[in-house]
Amino acid sequence: MKNALLPAMLATALLNIGCQSIQNKPAINVPEDSYNLRIATFNVSMEATNYKMGQHIDASGNALTTALISGQFEQINNIAQIIQRTRPDVILLNEFDYISDPEQGINLFKKRYLEVSQNGFAPITYPYVYLAPVNTGVNTPLSGENARLTHFGFGHYPGQYGMVLLSKLPIDSKNVRTFQHFLWQDMPDNLMPQEKDGRSWYSEQERNIMRLSSKSHWDVPIKVCGKQINILASHPTPPVFDGPEDRNGRRNHDEIRVWKDYISETGNSYLYDDNGQSGGFNGSSFVILGDLNASAVDGDAHPKAISQLLEHPRVNKYPAPTSQGGLLNKPNNKNAATHTAHWGMRADYVLPSADLTLTNSGVFWPTKDEAGAELVADRSASSDHRLVWVDIELSIDTLQCE
Repeated sequence: MKNALLPAMLATALLNIGCQSIQNKPAINVPEDSYNLRIATFNVSMEATNYKMGQHIDASGNALTTALISGQFEQINNIAQIIQRTRPDVILLNEFDYISDPEQGINLFKKRYLEVSQNGFAPITYPYVYLAPVNTGVNTPLSGENARLTHFGFGHYPGQYGMVLLSKLPIDSKNVRTFQHFLWQDMPDNLMPQEKDGRSWYSEQERNIMRLSSKSHWDVPIKVCGKQINILASHPTPPVFDGPEDRNGRRNHDEIRVWKDYISETGNSYLYDDNGQSGGFNGSSFVILGDLNASAVDGDAHPKAISQLLEHPRVNKYPAPTSQGGLLNKPNNKNAATHTAHWGMRADYVLPSADLTLTNSGVFWPTKDEAGAELVADRSASSDHRLVWVDIELSIDTLQCE
């Protein structure tokens, strides 16, 4: 099968990848009998703390809608420009507030920013979207003046720090699995915090309602000419902002462990999704995506948190994506080239399954003397995180394109 027989959408995507100037890594020629799929993750910091009205945070949940409509925040244009420069086929946006009505949220971003040229770069269209509720800012039944566990995940309002998946390729929405309501205590051998004497740090009431996912965990199937690749998306809590009980560090570890168990052949029968279906992953190819807030060599995460995935036999053992901008940001840190956040850590991951062939990867982080440097000058310019991308080569002979 030749590229000329690919549907127009796939042929256009293939041309885009070969023709765009991608910062950090040179384009790699893809054989004519292959299709190159670019998958990315980007914590875009598009939540209320970036769009303060005066000195106050808009906790109504309308801050992002107001900012998108106003057209007054260059940060949003810069986020769109970064996406137009790198041109992923599939991209997860972390910290894009959950707004149930797409016309008040993600569709505004698509129509007014992504589908409009930013600084001369070609518009980009994502016809397929997946979004769903998250736990951040959602009150627990124990909410009240004296309650300790007031929210299932930190947030000033429901949906803050949410996430959304954009795709040029069809999403099999009927077979999406989400794990927003899975209880932490239902994970065997969990790391829920304990007192020094071994008693649970959480009360029995708290344990009985405490959800594991600080936002949510999504298994979203993507269709590439009949081939299915499942996007496993999440955004675990930062392993900080707690006390000696290390409740956030422990939660981060176990949020990452969900995917470790999910993709394993055994040991996942305890998992149940929001529709009541039990068990783990039953497909063949996947990509784990998101700001996982953990590093094996930097930061404050549990020492084995991210290693659960990086060392998993079903995860591709490719070299970490790198950038010159990251290298120069922390020149005294030997891991700096792999960093994805300005404070100096690899926090954001694109982890394909071992059966997928990778051709290229990178972190969008221009150096100060490169074009686009203004886009990553600081958090207000775009985000405190960088877009991370990976190219996957798919043999056209294995695809069923009409």
